[in-house]
Amino acid sequence: MLTDLLHILPWALLAALLTGVVEVTVLQLLRNRSAAANIAALVIVPILAVLLFVVGISGFMYTPVLAFTATACALIAVVVIPVAVYLGRRIAMGAIRAERRRAVERATEASRRQLVAWVSHDLRTPLAGIRAMSEALEDSVVVDPAEVADYARRISSETARLSTMVDDLFELSRINAGALRLTFGPVSTEELVAQAMEAAAPAAHQRGVRLAASADPGWPVVNGSDNELIRVLRNLLVNAIRHTPSDGTVEVVAGQTADYAWLAVQDACGGIDPDDLPKVFDVAFRGASARSPEPGSAAGGAGLGLAIARGLVEAHGGRISVHNEGPGCRFEVRLPVAV
Repeated sequence: MLTDLLHILPWALLAALLTGVVEVTVLQLLRNRSAAANIAALVIVPILAVLLFVVGISGFMYTPVLAFTATACALIAVVVIPVAVYLGRRIAMGAIRAERRRAVERATEASRRQLVAWVSHDLRTPLAGIRAMSEALEDSVVVDPAEVADYARRISSETARLSTMVDDLFELSRINAGALRLTFGPVSTEELVAQAMEAAAPAAHQRGVRLAASADPGWPVVNGSDNELIRVLRNLLVNAIRHTPSDGTVEVVAGQTADYAWLAVQDACGGIDPDDLPKVFDVAFRGASARSPEPGSAAGGAGLGLAIARGLVEAHGGRISVHNEGPGCRFEVRLPVAV
């Protein structure tokens, strides 16, 4: 017995070495294939190696040991190979999901850094102005009542701008953190448009921009949260007013298909560079100077309005898009119809 074992051991070591070499070679050949293929190879090669080893030591003669080994290898292969393929697919899917999570985390982190950079820049401008004007008033550099009133008005305007930016940051952080708590119900788009246009009317009047609204054939009723949808429309209107020249028109149009209701805001901004269209809803994106806020404009924010609009629309299970049309751009929101 011991003599047979000593006789077989060198051949077994040689078979193990050859099996390892074959295994490495096969894995090298399969390095660009799926994880399932690689794991299947890891299982199949040793099974075949055992079978060939037994055939070799039997002198290539049919023996009961060979028959037993062949049967055992076949049964093991039938059971183990499907399991190996299944596990390989599970591992591959897990790796893909993990990579997607890492990609999302990297994109989120990059977006967060960009947001901090943009907001830091935008906060410094109004804060510097407020500080300079406050010091001028405190040191009595400005004493003329008309100038004092003008400084007070500008300080109030810059403070309102800062307040809007902080509100936008808070809203965007809630969206990104998934902390929105929406109460859904039937909402008339006519009411949404009326309230959003009322909120945007002062900015339109200041810019000399006309506001208009229409529905074809009538105003649809959507399933959503009215406060958040009003904010979506208000953000779109403010954005459209900001980039529409004086004597231009910003129009809100509504309609409905068999699958969804839609609201569109059409401006007269002159259009967006086609290369910039996919980036319009990104955080802090501003694009070409033609669509950048005017220096010192109270309407100018940190470039968060459209990002917030997209987040709120997607939280409603809807979709928001933009394309160039006519004298400007058409921002369209699609929302579920109320049942």
